Amino acid sequence: MPGETVIHVVEDDRPMRESLVELLQDAGYTVHAYARAEELLSRGSDLEPGCIVSDVRMPGMDGLTLLRRLRIAGLALPFMLITSHGDVSMAVAAMKLGAVDFLEKPFEADTLLTAIDSALRPRSSDTGAIDVEVARQTLQKLTSREIEVFEGLVAGKSNKEIAAALGISPRTVEFHRAHIMDKTGTKGLPDLVRLWLAGNVPQATR
Repeated sequence: MPGETVIHVVEDDRPMRESLVELLQDAGYTVHAYARAEELLSRGSDLEPGCIVSDVRMPGMDGLTLLRRLRIAGLALPFMLITSHGDVSMAVAAMKLGAVDFLEKPFEADTLLTAIDSALRPRSSDTGAIDVEVARQTLQKLTSREIEVFEGLVAGKSNKEIAAALGISPRTVEFHRAHIMDKTGTKGLPDLVRLWLAGNVPQATR
């Protein structure tokens, strides 16, 4: 629904912010850009409906804190994070708070536009369209070693860090990661995180 939807971009890096604004405007969206999370938060209830695309690490308030403050204020706009590899654990925490997605830098323009389109669609739950029972059954296909690698991935650890923790080589971690994605039918780390969160919802919350 470009033209009718406002995308709020929160990014402290000026070249990156200007690039995102240009891309989204070219796609037909109305874009409001902010250099700091505090600028967006200060707008409060005056914030136009749409989608928020925020960097994770910024001077002052980070993206995770911004999401938490927005939810406390009762503002439930779809929230998407842009993250470097080292920020994945923060992105996972944000998804637990209701963030709809995260993108790892660098990412393609089409990837961002597709993610925004998906974020703007109504969702049945915080875990997206993944059924809890289906997620659990999918995770049961994995071996114990694959589960250990999976846990490392969703914790934001690099292949090298996972390898060191498990006493295996980084190449073996890559091998297990490929098998995990093949068995689960996932296409990237965000899909893996969503599957992990859905599959680990406590039984009492169902």
